[in-house]
This record gives sequence, C-alpha cells and structure tokens, in this order.
Amino acid sequence: MKIAVSGKGGVGKTLISAALAKGFADRGLKTIAIDADSSPNLALTLGLSAEKMRNIIPVSENKELITSKTNTGYSGVYRLTFSVDDIVRDYSIMTPFGVSMMVMGTVQSMGSGCMCAPNAVIRELLRHLIVERDEAVVLDMEAGVEHIGRGTAKHVDVLLVVTDSNLKALEIGKKIKDLAEKSKIENIYFIANRVMTDSQKNAIETFAQKNEIPILHFIPFDQGIIEKDMKGISPLSFKKLEAIKAIDEISYKLINENI
Repeated sequence: MKIAVSGKGGVGKTLISAALAKGFADRGLKTIAIDADSSPNLALTLGLSAEKMRNIIPVSENKELITSKTNTGYSGVYRLTFSVDDIVRDYSIMTPFGVSMMVMGTVQSMGSGCMCAPNAVIRELLRHLIVERDEAVVLDMEAGVEHIGRGTAKHVDVLLVVTDSNLKALEIGKKIKDLAEKSKIENIYFIANRVMTDSQKNAIETFAQKNEIPILHFIPFDQGIIEKDMKGISPLSFKKLEAIKAIDEISYKLINENI
C-alpha cells in the first residue's frame, strides 16, 4: 500500500497523511511516513516534540550521507548507482504512534534529468520505498503541483488530493489530477476536508462531478483539531475527534476495499 497525499498549501494534507499512516499501523501494517514537503512538520503530528523535529536532518541536507553514496573522487561527477536500504534503516525515526518516518527535504526537478547528488539519492530512495519495500508508505507531498512534474509520486498505488470548498484549492486539485493522469497514476481521488455545511459539500461535489474526479471521503470541520494544534498536542491521540474518526475510515477503505 503506497499512498501519496497532495493538495494546495493549508488544506490539511499533513494531518491526513499522519492519521492515515497511524491507521495503517493500528491495523497491523508496518508503516513508514515520508515528509516530502519543503516545509516539513509531519513529525509534530506524528507525536514527536518540536525539539526532536528540529534535530532531524533532511536527507537532501545530509552532506555526509550524500557524499558517501555519490562521491567518485572527481569534481562534478557523481556515482548514480548505489544502495539505499541502509538509509531507511539508519535514518528513519520511530514515532509514538508506531509509524516510522523520514524527512526528505527539498527536491528540485526530479523528473527533468537533474543529476545533482542530493536529487540522485532522493530519487533512488523514493523509488526503493515505493517499488521495492513491503511496508505501507504514506508520502506527505509538497504543496501545489510541481512535485507531480518532478515524478516524486510516480508508482504509488493511490494519489489522494486534499481539498476544501475554496475554489483555489479545487482548481489546484484539478491541476494535480490532470498532471497525475499524464504521469500514468491510475487511482486518483479527492479527499474533501474541513466540510462545515451542506453548501460547502455541494460545491465540492459539483466541481468534482464536472471534472470527473471521484471523492473518496468527506472529513468534517473539527474545532478540536485546531485546539490541539494550538497546544502543541498531536490530534492523533484523540480518537473521538470527528475528523480523526473520518480519516481512520479512509485507512480502512484503502486497506479493505481494493481501491
């Protein structure tokens, strides 16, 4: 089960990524969550402290690691064939919710032939995680549409595009869907988040139907999420929150309904 979570900035994709990963782990799947956002904060939602999060060195910024994998001894010439299974073993972090996680860091032009050393390592690491490993993988993608062009989500089983009723979020969701289809990603769904009213739900449904985008699930607006975030407490600890219950239902669907 390899899932990528995308969408406009601020629509709630990090919470959904973290809660999906926890849902997989709670159901007995060995799970790793990948923070591929340029502003990484998945660690906080997965229950790590702010101090521990600040101490995480993204893979793309780990010069010692990058050099050990790509150095040839010649300036400007990089080794592009190397193993990465040890990176997962040595640099993933176990979180309080039973989910391992890694922070990738900023990636530039992964799908356009860029062969700089950090990109080479991240490209191979993502391919290894998505294609070769058995555990469930949840990718919290960079906000917007560029990552699809870079090929970051290539080979995932399902692409979830998080949106709310804001037309800007819906339009970016459509662009992500269109680019993903060109990248041969077959299973693409909207996740409608922070739905407060019937009019908001209808706006999302109307847009999705017009643009032939299936909606996998609706997640209600939940003031409890905001309150927990304000206190620096992970909302994942509170299973009675309506939004958390809804995201857990998505985890169940992804595992049990052959999506």
